[in-house]
Amino acid sequence: MHRNLSKLTQKILDGYRISQQEAEQLAKINGPDLMFLFAWTSKLRRHFFGGEISLCSIINAKSGLCSENCAFCAQSSHHKTDAPIFPLVETEQIVESACQSEGHGSECFGIITSGSSLSSDDELERICAAVRKIVKRGKVSPSCSLGFIGYRTAVKLKKAGVVTYHHNLETAKSFFPHICTTHAYQDDVETIKAAKRAGLKVCSGGVFGLGETMSQRIELAFLLRDLDVDSVPINFLDPVPGSVLQHADYLVPLECLHTIAVYRFILPDRKITVCGGRERNLRELQSWIFAAGANGMMTGDYLTKKERSPQADKQLLIDLGLRPAACPH
Repeated sequence: MHRNLSKLTQKILDGYRISQQEAEQLAKINGPDLMFLFAWTSKLRRHFFGGEISLCSIINAKSGLCSENCAFCAQSSHHKTDAPIFPLVETEQIVESACQSEGHGSECFGIITSGSSLSSDDELERICAAVRKIVKRGKVSPSCSLGFIGYRTAVKLKKAGVVTYHHNLETAKSFFPHICTTHAYQDDVETIKAAKRAGLKVCSGGVFGLGETMSQRIELAFLLRDLDVDSVPINFLDPVPGSVLQHADYLVPLECLHTIAVYRFILPDRKITVCGGRERNLRELQSWIFAAGANGMMTGDYLTKKERSPQADKQLLIDLGLRPAACPH
């Protein structure tokens, strides 16, 4: 096992891209052999990213009343949850939140709105105005997640100074009908293509623990590779009371780490960021995400839930001898 992983890792370092069959073999590793796997995913992370860890923060800039019926989502109008409901916040509130993220050591700041897309040109202009002010400061890289967009909207965001567009595929195409029926999977794919065509970086990943198989997680990873996304956020389901998946079980920590590791082998040079559900699914093994191959994590509050404090996350990095990546501006 150790020798096979060593050879595969060296091939990847030499530019090789693993096959889906090889990924499936990695997914079958279990028990004590997982420690061997983590040794090589850690090597891949260090080779491509050194000791720098990308921290990102977000603002829930518009919350609730989403028309989509994603089974895990707290903000879907199809569910009865305690998620807050409010319209797009003021520009200055977005800029202030970006300033706070700078203080947390975040490299990237995401502006997130609920709904399948923005409801008006005015909303887009207000977000662009906030982005321009954030860019002027030059201390954090602005990102947006505004639902479905076309090429023209992507160009406007790019001109305003948005660096990255975030749009999760959520799960594999083969499992998607079990999770959402209010839009087609291809709609999500087309949004990613539009953002890429406009020159934006793309951040796209999924939520794991929805009932999908490891093979379906691998299916998603290969599509993300084919779409040439720049970064991959990995979320683990934190069941929301009132949602379809409210009674789902948490994943066990080693399964979470195993999933991260397989993604690192498939996407060796792409940013892999562990986001939602980190604390409740990984529990005492949160620091192991970097051994498993992750090179980023979301810090601070999430969309509708509070997570660990940024101070705790910064201390975690210090204890591991790692450091936050600097903003590219």
